[in-house]
Amino acid sequence: MRVKISITLPDDLLKRIDRVGRNRSAFIEWACRVYLARLEKTEREGRDIQIINAHADILNEEAEDVLEYQLVRFGQERTTSNRS
Repeated sequence: MRVKISITLPDDLLKRIDRVGRNRSAFIEWACRVYLARLEKTEREGRDIQIINAHADILNEEAEDVLEYQLVRFGQERTTSNRS
């Protein structure tokens, strides 16, 4: 469903929109969708980083275990250990 609204824009911005295309409504709708998608992506990425950081210690331990297994499997011994 479409809803008709009225907005006020600076003259210079309106001229720039008009240079891009003839349909102001379509351009403003597209610009809003792009901007909102970017905001939502940034929000999702922020939540992902919080989750990763909250589990960083265990994730790092798991990565270290995998690397250690690979070293053993390919005949190399680990010379130093960061584990307690």
